[in-house]
Amino acid sequence: MDAPIGVFDSGLGGLTVLREIEDALPSEDLIYVGDTARVPYGIKSPETVTRYSKEICDFLVQKGVKAIVVACNTSSALALETLRPMYSLPLLGVLEPGAQAAVDATKSQAIGVIGTEGTIKSQGYAHAIRQRLPQAKVVGRACPLFVPLVEEGWARHEVTRQVAEIYLGEWRGNGIDTLILGCTHYPVLRGLIQEVLPGVTLVDSARETAKALQALLAEKGLLGKGEKRGTRRFFTTDAPQKLTELAARFLGHELGPVEMTNLGAD
Repeated sequence: MDAPIGVFDSGLGGLTVLREIEDALPSEDLIYVGDTARVPYGIKSPETVTRYSKEICDFLVQKGVKAIVVACNTSSALALETLRPMYSLPLLGVLEPGAQAAVDATKSQAIGVIGTEGTIKSQGYAHAIRQRLPQAKVVGRACPLFVPLVEEGWARHEVTRQVAEIYLGEWRGNGIDTLILGCTHYPVLRGLIQEVLPGVTLVDSARETAKALQALLAEKGLLGKGEKRGTRRFFTTDAPQKLTELAARFLGHELGPVEMTNLGAD
């Protein structure tokens, strides 16, 4: 089906999901919305996150998308189940693909999850994991400082290493054998996190979501039939400059033009 796929996040991090979708489905047209005016979602109430997420979904539906990827872990945890019955098109979050990959990977049945405060408090990953593996031991930790450090470009900085050691050091060699990177910024820190937790399998929800999207579109008969590279459109709710400046850290290449929308302006 030759209609675009919508992807949204509270800000920039969802570009890591978009990057994996580009790799998996290069011929699909993609529309990305970063709600940079209202980021972060991770400290907001479930009601507010749901309202913001619905406004973005409505915007994407108006753009004619055939499916929506909720690239934000917080929205996936707090809003997705409320949103799904409101739309006739498929909505896919990052939480369930990440949980399934962790269940497939673990040998000790001890799984860690790191994410925003909202994602961890929601227990969304823990619930999804235990639905699939009832006896699993799931431990979670909010790692809020990782987001500004990534956006500062400090993915390999000594300060970031020290923060990672504080957040994660007690898990080294002690308990978990699998760790879900439950925030779209965290794949940028994958190498550093792996050094802090050697031997632990890291699950990138972005990569797993792209695989799940490909399977979902095939099942629904919605895969695009084009062979050339798909188009890309980028929207932001705040000044486009920040999205443009930081995009390469998440997406791996420069953006094209970024359009601004006053979507849900307060």
